[in-house]
Amino acid sequence: MKQHELEQPNAKRAPKRLGRGIGSGTGKTSGKGHKGQNARSGGGVRPGFEGGQMPLIRQLPKRGFTNIFRKEYTTVNVSAFEKFPEGTVITAEFLKNNGVISKVGKYGLKILGNGELTKAYKVKANKFTENAIKKIQSSGGSFEVI
Repeated sequence: MKQHELEQPNAKRAPKRLGRGIGSGTGKTSGKGHKGQNARSGGGVRPGFEGGQMPLIRQLPKRGFTNIFRKEYTTVNVSAFEKFPEGTVITAEFLKNNGVISKVGKYGLKILGNGELTKAYKVKANKFTENAIKKIQSSGGSFEVI
């Protein structure tokens, strides 16, 4: 290792000095070439501009829309309850405190029916699928829509 190879932690490279004579390598036109749109002050084109040709983004058809009435729930499958003891009252706050979900959505908790349920639980949520209700009741538990 040589002295000039040492790196300093906060070292910054000096900015490239444009238009400072022919010997600098960036004199005269300052690396912009001769004439044209990119040589002018404020020159250049915006992203997506194709020289006046109809841009690709405008050639493609628009599709779909954003439904402003959509309700987004935090979803949990019934299989996630198996690790809790039988008879537990399961709510959104309970699941959040036990690390099953990271946050409760704006419209609350929705229980989905994927997986098996062998223990009886009392489940309180904002929404249930039909399959989830069947599995909760068949295991001897109960559900409550809040």
